[in-house]
Amino acid sequence: MRPTSLDEVAGQSHLLRTGSPIRMLAEADTTRAGAVSMILWGPPGTGKTTLAQAIARTSGRRFVELSAITAGVKDVREVMQDAMNQRDLYGQSTILFLDEIHRFTKAQQDALLPGVENGWVNLIAATTENPSFSVISPLLSRSLLLTLQPLTDDDIALLITRAVTDARGLAGTVTLDDDARAALVRLASGDARRALTGLEAAAAVAMSPDEEDSVAPIVVTADHVAQAVDRALLRYDRQGDEHYDVISAFIKSIRGSDPDAAVHYLARMVEAGEDPRFIARRLVISAAEDIGLADPQALVIATAAADAVAFIGMPEGRIPLAEATIYLATTAKSNAAYTAIDAAIADLRAGGFGRVPLHLRDAHYPGARKLGHGKGYVYPHDAEAGIVPQQYLPDELVGRQYYNPPERGAEREIAARLDKIRRIVHGRRAQGS
Repeated sequence: MRPTSLDEVAGQSHLLRTGSPIRMLAEADTTRAGAVSMILWGPPGTGKTTLAQAIARTSGRRFVELSAITAGVKDVREVMQDAMNQRDLYGQSTILFLDEIHRFTKAQQDALLPGVENGWVNLIAATTENPSFSVISPLLSRSLLLTLQPLTDDDIALLITRAVTDARGLAGTVTLDDDARAALVRLASGDARRALTGLEAAAAVAMSPDEEDSVAPIVVTADHVAQAVDRALLRYDRQGDEHYDVISAFIKSIRGSDPDAAVHYLARMVEAGEDPRFIARRLVISAAEDIGLADPQALVIATAAADAVAFIGMPEGRIPLAEATIYLATTAKSNAAYTAIDAAIADLRAGGFGRVPLHLRDAHYPGARKLGHGKGYVYPHDAEAGIVPQQYLPDELVGRQYYNPPERGAEREIAARLDKIRRIVHGRRAQGS
């Protein structure tokens, strides 16, 4: 069912408009400007290989395919030499399709540069990983980066319908009821290969001896799909973009106080086999960064969840992770501690530190008191309130306030108490009392 031309390709309409680089490369006139190398970046099953082969068929260019899993530098150099010979002897241009380019080492990718730079080949490289991290800069600068999107439900439905009737597919030997089509679309998760594999498997179940009856053609139902495909394809690569995207959505859902969304992303990570220690560490960070003193118990619970996961392992570890996730998502939020330390660090990096006031310096080592260390220090415990007027910041930073608690959660009480404390410490007691 692989399309033989660009017009048969489902989805990726943003890349297939008239005059687009892909359309230009597919032109039969190989002398036209616009035939450039490109890197196709997108999830599995979105049409990277399909686009490359359709371009080659439509343009009449010579098509060579390599896989980064099995090919080496020697293979690349042989392709480049052949391409140069074909161009010089026969005027034939070559498309080199390199699948999984992110698996190539830097040295292997370097071997592609002469052919791309000199126009011996038009490289079409496919990757599921972010090229910014996995492809060398010289190759990126010599290629167009085109991003493929997961297929929409309408795209998947079109592919399924076409495969049922097309002679290259099931050729009308079965029909799909609406529930079966909807189930296949949902289970595909935007992956064309997954959709067609599910359709083929469901059709095989429907046509098995136990299922056959006198009705022709055979009807594939949702029950047949359920027997063939047990769960939706979960897009997640522990080393790729989904790893970062899902954990980002997880933390932002906690910060946004949406426990349902947070648990959803937690489940995606758990089901994909993400390291539970990584999840636990992010929960501890979230408790300190996004909740802080609005609920000091949050850090305790997050840390306890991390300890529990290390102690009991998986799959039971998912339960304390879920408990901590829900607690963090539903409690009061404050980033005041986070902003306080960052503001203090920013002042230091800008040169705002000064010397420790004399009365706060250590007076216990020999000769310290002769230097004035500790002189004038007032011991707070000797005061009735346990707080005394006294300068603690260096002279250059007097009056600087880093911690500013919001009127939320436990910090509402801290804010009221801190206002009184600051009035005493800074000698303004009479103004607010």
